Amino acid sequence: MCGIAGTYGFGADTEGIARRMSSALAHRGPDGEGLFVDGPAGLAHRRLSIIDREHGAQPMTTADGRYTIVYNGETYNYLALREELEELGHTFRTVSDTEVLLEAHAEWGTAAYDRFNGMFAFAIHDATTGTVTLARDHFGIKPLYYWIDEDADSPRVLFGSEVRALLAAQQFEAAPDDRAVYRYLKFRVQDDDSRTFFRGVKRLMPGQVLQLSADGTEISSFTRLQEELREIAARPARPYSDEVVAEYRERFQEAVRLRLQSEVPVGTSLSGGLDSSAVAAVIARHLRDAPQDESYRAVGSRQNTFSAVFPNSSNDEERYVDALLEDNAGQITAHKITPQPDAFLQDLHDFVRTQEEPIISTGPYAQYAVMREASEHVTVLLDGQGADEMMAGYNPYFYVYLRQLRAQKRYKELAAEVIGSRDILRKLARTKYSGRTSVPIEALLNSGFVAEHGGETVSSVQDDLKERLLEDTFRSSLPSLLRYEDKNTMRFSIEGRVPFVDKELLKFLFSLDESAIIHDGWNKRILRESMDGILPDMISKRRNKIGFTTPEGEWFRTIAPQLRDIFASESFASRPYFDARSVLALFDDYIAHPENHGTLMFWRLLNVELWMRTFFDDAEGAGRALGEHAAPERTATTPTAGDRDSSPAVEPVPVPAPEEPKSDYVANPEKELDLVSAADGHTWRRFPLQTALVARGDDMPSLARDRVERFAAGLPEGAVPEGAEWYYVISEKIIAISQGRSWFTWEITPRPAAKALSRFVTRTPAGIGLGDPTTMELAIREVGLPRVVAASVAGAAGKVVRRKGLFYEVVGANVRAIDGPTPYSAFPSNVSAKLPPKDPDGVAASISAAIRGAEIPAALRDGFVGTVVMDANDIGRNVLGSDVQVPHDRLEATFADNPLGQGRQRTPLAILVDLGTASRP
Repeated sequence: MCGIAGTYGFGADTEGIARRMSSALAHRGPDGEGLFVDGPAGLAHRRLSIIDREHGAQPMTTADGRYTIVYNGETYNYLALREELEELGHTFRTVSDTEVLLEAHAEWGTAAYDRFNGMFAFAIHDATTGTVTLARDHFGIKPLYYWIDEDADSPRVLFGSEVRALLAAQQFEAAPDDRAVYRYLKFRVQDDDSRTFFRGVKRLMPGQVLQLSADGTEISSFTRLQEELREIAARPARPYSDEVVAEYRERFQEAVRLRLQSEVPVGTSLSGGLDSSAVAAVIARHLRDAPQDESYRAVGSRQNTFSAVFPNSSNDEERYVDALLEDNAGQITAHKITPQPDAFLQDLHDFVRTQEEPIISTGPYAQYAVMREASEHVTVLLDGQGADEMMAGYNPYFYVYLRQLRAQKRYKELAAEVIGSRDILRKLARTKYSGRTSVPIEALLNSGFVAEHGGETVSSVQDDLKERLLEDTFRSSLPSLLRYEDKNTMRFSIEGRVPFVDKELLKFLFSLDESAIIHDGWNKRILRESMDGILPDMISKRRNKIGFTTPEGEWFRTIAPQLRDIFASESFASRPYFDARSVLALFDDYIAHPENHGTLMFWRLLNVELWMRTFFDDAEGAGRALGEHAAPERTATTPTAGDRDSSPAVEPVPVPAPEEPKSDYVANPEKELDLVSAADGHTWRRFPLQTALVARGDDMPSLARDRVERFAAGLPEGAVPEGAEWYYVISEKIIAISQGRSWFTWEITPRPAAKALSRFVTRTPAGIGLGDPTTMELAIREVGLPRVVAASVAGAAGKVVRRKGLFYEVVGANVRAIDGPTPYSAFPSNVSAKLPPKDPDGVAASISAAIRGAEIPAALRDGFVGTVVMDANDIGRNVLGSDVQVPHDRLEATFADNPLGQGRQRTPLAILVDLGTASRP
């Protein structure tokens, strides 16, 4: 096996580029490197030999000199293929699988690849045609990345087993793919299409071929495996029976046996879960029953197992590991490691660098730590990856199956499954309706970043179990797991093998009825029953799934200060992706109340930041230890909107240098300074005024006086005509914040009634209204649940008779003014919910008194009429309070186009000037 790299292109320094790429694969194996250059093609590799170590050197060329291969992986059915090729007249100089692949290509071309059962990524150069063919195995177990120079006159392509090899070639500038970053942060997806997190770098998808020639590049599929699986699933299913279970057991044991072919020591990764335990138990049983079997010789007389255990943690699996070890005491030598959060911090830079792209959680670190220990004892490691995607190992699959039964009107089976899976469904319901805070990721992201990529969507199959398993196996779930498995194993020069990811095994599963996968509330039914008598009952019949992962929540609580340093760093605040103040405010609440928050969203934010430092910051920045980033030159203080005494004080947060402040005398972008009112025909001039962020306890009259004085000091001549009447308009939001009537969304715990009622409220792009559980909760607190319920009934009746507004007529104007979080607003409004201000008329009067005492020209003071408290957005506006006699509808009409903006303009104030019926200069 080897890590491959290469370049294809005319007029390029192919040898120099290939050598740099090969050097970047240095951790791929201990057995040296090879290089092949012929015309425009340069192929390189770092070799980790498993089969025929003495003679399997690469690059390898056919005897006639035509074909040359570099190859990463193994093909488990190579001996059968070799026999077939020998019958066709091929001769072999080695006993390696590499030569079999090479001769198969010479015989059958790309049609050969569908015959291979294994994991592979390879490049084959044809000296006769000058072409290079790249291919990746059916499931994408082995990675293959490429970059195409779109600007070159003739094709120029780099390819390799690692992105770092491509970067090392120094042929393009490394940059992040913002779309991939957004999809990861928003949807938690990665590896689901050909685009990587590196702009311009793509991955060859499972089962694909990329052919390079002087005429260009062409991607095609060498297999119909996915279509074939659909065809198998569409046929009449084979009934479930004891014979079917026995056949599955035999097929699974054969899949394990094939992956034991090796000239180096083989071990097993053992998490304590059903899947990895099944692999370890099958090997242990065979060692006991057939100790002389040569096909198991690489395992040795005792199987080495490697486990990460976390004593006394919420996800401790040690008791399951021990149960298997006790059952097979004479056949297993156990190695246990106990990863710790402080070691995680020390390894974090190398861990992120190893993964190359962001990953879904810290869970793969458990495997990373296991691989490090295993590398001291074995060179090949088997594990149970892939079983969850192929046999519905995750709880949401139960919902998919129940929907399928309902869609197919199989009501009797549906009832049985609901009863059998009632504990799983209760668990899912508890998770959905838990008291944990739910903050949309958009509220923590830069609004421009969200606006650019907000149209991205993801979807998944919801009512067809086998189709969903296909989706997750080839696109949505397994590819990312296979990626981190490959990265972790190769980091420590180990080869990982996955017996469940076997095309013949999967074809057999798809030929069976779904009841072989889920039955009476049990998933992986056929695996569980095939392991009767082989696995301890506490493993084969366990309901809860934890898996090979870290106790992330507990670790984050332990290392929270160090993680906070990352969120508070200058580099984090400077990224174009994050709203650093919102992230830090939420993380501070996590520190104070960890039970109210999950950690997966925090990890994604951290992972992107650390990935950016590792791959895109300068060498000095990329190498800094955690917490060593330079102190920021500028800070801005975030307001505290908490209603808990234990909420942490908000500290200065570094922010990037702001854009040039907006002039007081120009309109906001895409807005007009003047508007002719439809209510009175007057021309009204609206001057939006920027402010600093407002916090609880701020003095609104003092703010108004200061802001009007600054406005008057630089007022251009004629901007406010002499004698013109003017008003001071203030957004109700900042008054509510100053009065302590605004809360971070995570500080509000909605009751079940609030969650239920909020679902029936229509959300609009201009605002959430009561369509969020937090705002509905505030409505209930403000007027009581009975009144809200009565208003909801009235609103529903109003829809029937086509009369709008009945809900708010019943519930009252105060509830209409409740605002929820809007991602496009400035912090803290993007993560806050608020009640309307108290006594808005009184607030308006106190502000007007302060303005009349301001140091402004007498003519300007004489034109001042009073203060208006306005609630405005892109779809409506309401005067909540004022100290003037002007009718509210007339004032509301002056803000018909929402001149203060709906986003992050930070202009919650305005000077509103009545220019009369004819516009004045």
